[in-house]
Amino acid sequence: MIITDKIYSAGTLPPLGTIPEKMHAWTIRSERFGSPLTAFRDEIVDIPALRPDEVLVANISAGINYNAIWAARGKPKNVIEANGTYGDAKQDFHICGSEAAGIVYAVGDEVTNVKVGDHVIISASKYNKNCPFILNGGEPEYSPSYHMWGYEGNWGAFSQFSKVSDYQCVPKPESMDWDEAAVCCATGTTVNRMLRHWEENRIRENDVVLIWGGAGGLGSSAIQQVRAYGGIPVAVVSSAQRGEYCISLGAKGYIDRTRYTHWGNICGLDEAGVRQWSLQAARFRNEIYTIVGKRVNPMIVVEHPGSDTLATSLFVCAGRGMVVLCGATTGHTASIDLRHLWIYQKRIQGSHAGSADDLKEYLRLRREHDFIPSVSRVYSWDELPQAHADMERGSDLMGKYAVRIVPDDVL
Repeated sequence: MIITDKIYSAGTLPPLGTIPEKMHAWTIRSERFGSPLTAFRDEIVDIPALRPDEVLVANISAGINYNAIWAARGKPKNVIEANGTYGDAKQDFHICGSEAAGIVYAVGDEVTNVKVGDHVIISASKYNKNCPFILNGGEPEYSPSYHMWGYEGNWGAFSQFSKVSDYQCVPKPESMDWDEAAVCCATGTTVNRMLRHWEENRIRENDVVLIWGGAGGLGSSAIQQVRAYGGIPVAVVSSAQRGEYCISLGAKGYIDRTRYTHWGNICGLDEAGVRQWSLQAARFRNEIYTIVGKRVNPMIVVEHPGSDTLATSLFVCAGRGMVVLCGATTGHTASIDLRHLWIYQKRIQGSHAGSADDLKEYLRLRREHDFIPSVSRVYSWDELPQAHADMERGSDLMGKYAVRIVPDDVL
């Protein structure tokens, strides 16, 4: 391995085996919290040293996710204040990015699963392998050390190089291009865990699954995975254009949520308000019946809007079914009618990302089924702040966004 003080411009790569001392990275600092257009800045920073079980990956492409918008805002989590929480030296900057695909450039002395030159996908799930909870047989995803690379932990994908743990690296299938590989992990892994992890509510053939935000990154992955498992995906969208996109991915049909007005907090509604809410929620449920062709409620509801939609999700979910929630893009506080929970013995389950095994299962599905590529837009390195601004606006988001860090003609 050769160490060099040369700084390689963004969009280029040093020869394999050559490690620069510094790199370009899109950073966030506390004094810039706010819009992604101004919070992100291209800076030159040191490339961090590797621990024995860590890997240095040259990022070729990275996926865009909503957690970097939260990081740019500085809320609900101040990523600068939290920097250094998980064992790395505290920095006054943060590098976001929770999914990427790249080339291994260096490995620690204890790494055996990858070698220099390997093409890998990076999983966002991080934890301390020596955590007593894990050593005693606990699942890493429930460990107090568990956190999201690039959001809760530093040195994420929006940089020329990333420092990751060895178990985060999964071989990139040759059939996937760099951009598709970069964006498949966060949503694909998250959805797979939501559909399969809880045995009593694991997806089964012919299960109806309601999917919020069906045209977005998470939703487009959920539609195709539900279809691959033999389920019946029903999408919720905000326009007919998005609905038709969902059908092209394999959705049985779609519900245009803009035709309803009962979203938001249901606490404090008067008698007339409760009646109106119930009528709209029932009409929403009847659309599911029409799409499916019979009076069958969703056994699984893939939830991530949170505040605006949770009450409706619980209302339409089948008895013994599960509303599984992995985010809260419309707000972190929500209200529900508890009668819909206990009388019909439904379940509200939280789900946070997934494991390397969930990623491997998702990649197996992709190999064995005809998945449609999910990348709808690829940005250049210089356009990274704009990519997040476009996602924040969300008006035309369908599928996934990627940022290409190293162009094909350089590889």
